[in-house]
Amino acid sequence: MASDHPAQNRLQYSAWQYVAEVVPPEELPMLAAHALVDGRDSPALRELAGLQRRSDPAEVRELYVLALRELGIPLPDEETAGRCLLARLAFGLAEGELSPKDVGNGLSMTVAARTREETRFLSVAAEYSEWLGPDELPGWEKELRTAAHSLAAATDLGPSIGVPGARSD
Repeated sequence: MASDHPAQNRLQYSAWQYVAEVVPPEELPMLAAHALVDGRDSPALRELAGLQRRSDPAEVRELYVLALRELGIPLPDEETAGRCLLARLAFGLAEGELSPKDVGNGLSMTVAARTREETRFLSVAAEYSEWLGPDELPGWEKELRTAAHSLAAATDLGPSIGVPGARSD
């Protein structure tokens, strides 16, 4: 399957988020509905899309994992999921798709970094708090953008994981 397919990217990204524990089960039925609209289809995906947000989380998770399997999208291991999530957040910020606050809110406590650039980006992003004062926020945002650009330039994950905005040439 081509990694530049929007629905493939959306579903792959959701798999990283799912493993990194940053997507709650109640959001998965809507994600499935969007995937159907994008042209993806499988029996479990259709069933998942028909569930209510308040459905049993265990049933939602089971259908989600089954839908990914039916569509040939593997669930990554925790380290890979965390690294892919970090790269996606860095590219999103570097490309202007995400705000610094989005990045701070998009992290999970389960994310681990392997490279120096991932560690720096994670460290700066983790400093985000709603209690950052107006005098502290601009400095934090600048530092986060710098760390995001460094990670986006240095990572080997971008094109291979189908990150929107990543350059594969």
